[in-house]
Amino acid sequence: MPAPISDEQTRLDREALLDVAERLFYERGIQAVGMDKIRAASDLPLKRIYRLFAAKEDLVVAMLRRRDQRWRRSLADRVEQVADPRERVLAVFDWLTDWFAEPGFRGCVWINAHGELGSSSEAVLAEVRSHKQAFHDQIAGWVHATGTSAAEPIFLLAEGAIVTAGISGDPAPARHARAAAAMLLGTPS
Repeated sequence: MPAPISDEQTRLDREALLDVAERLFYERGIQAVGMDKIRAASDLPLKRIYRLFAAKEDLVVAMLRRRDQRWRRSLADRVEQVADPRERVLAVFDWLTDWFAEPGFRGCVWINAHGELGSSSEAVLAEVRSHKQAFHDQIAGWVHATGTSAAEPIFLLAEGAIVTAGISGDPAPARHARAAAAMLLGTPS
């Protein structure tokens, strides 16, 4: 009889599995990656994978949730280094420019997931909506600190830049959105 798996080993296996799933889903698409590919890439037995996540949908939701935390934390870390409230808002677009220029950038994982599964998975749709609301709230907080009421258009500029860069593969939409946000804020770009 095999030894019981420790809580620490379970945590490590779960994180490794989420790393593999995130990489494969982002590179190839959720529907294109079967559990057999995840098993092969993770070196975990299928039985172990299904003990960690009862269904592929559960794995997708957990991956989106974990990525949301890292993604928004990275954005906040960059933006909150800037003291001036207006420049802080513009730093959102500087961060987006850097993200769009990363090797392997394939657009927004939440928009991609919505496009693939949003109409067929309530759990994925809920996670996508949760991320978009949290991103909206982040931007709104930074914009409100400027004393302007431009939160909605600035959020839409950021979202539009994300979608356009994902399709074009070019980071320029973030720079264009930054210039438009600067005009909304009354700040020289």
